Amino acid sequence: MISSRDNPKLKLVRKLETRRQRDKLGLFVAEGEDLVAGALEGGWKLEFALVDAARAPELPVRAEHVASQLLAEVSTLGHAPRVIGVFRTGRPEKKLPPLGLELWRVGDPGNVGTLARACDAFGAYLALSPGCADPFGPKALRASTGSIFRVPLTDFVPQGAVALVAHDAPPLTELDPSLSRFVLGSEREGLPEEVVAACAASATISLAGPAESLNVAMAGTIALYEWRRSHG
Repeated sequence: MISSRDNPKLKLVRKLETRRQRDKLGLFVAEGEDLVAGALEGGWKLEFALVDAARAPELPVRAEHVASQLLAEVSTLGHAPRVIGVFRTGRPEKKLPPLGLELWRVGDPGNVGTLARACDAFGAYLALSPGCADPFGPKALRASTGSIFRVPLTDFVPQGAVALVAHDAPPLTELDPSLSRFVLGSEREGLPEEVVAACAASATISLAGPAESLNVAMAGTIALYEWRRSHG
């Protein structure tokens, strides 16, 4: 049983709280039984798993027992998990469906995780540009509720997609039904002109109330729902 704060595996878990270290080492941390199970089922490569020695869950993989207080200390959760898994960031190969969201510099990890969850719900892929929040950071993982491990992930390519903008574009409901990829930008900056120009079309979500725009996660979810609804 691990009973020292100086254990190398506990030190590594603490180190992986920062994106710089996650990018450098090619590793991320999944906390809690649901996220660890989701990563394993999704085919992500496990480096090692740590479990609370006092309340260890059943796992399909070998795990090391850790003193309860020490596992709680390295956790980012408000309530200490029973298991922590360290996984490789190399994503399993998955076929991309026609429906997808392309995110341009969406920096809020909660929005990235929520959009991953929406993609999972509607059978879409998720693409991230440089400057997006890390989908494997703790906040994004929690917001995705494990969906990030099931959704096909790819790089940002706006060509042939639809730019979702707040104003001055045809309504989403009038969009060419053959277009099934949607580009969304950060809420503060939106989409730059060069990204919009690279897209095949632009569209907006019509609003009935006085709100100026929608949260990016809400807009992406509506776009996916509308496409699925219009295609039966």
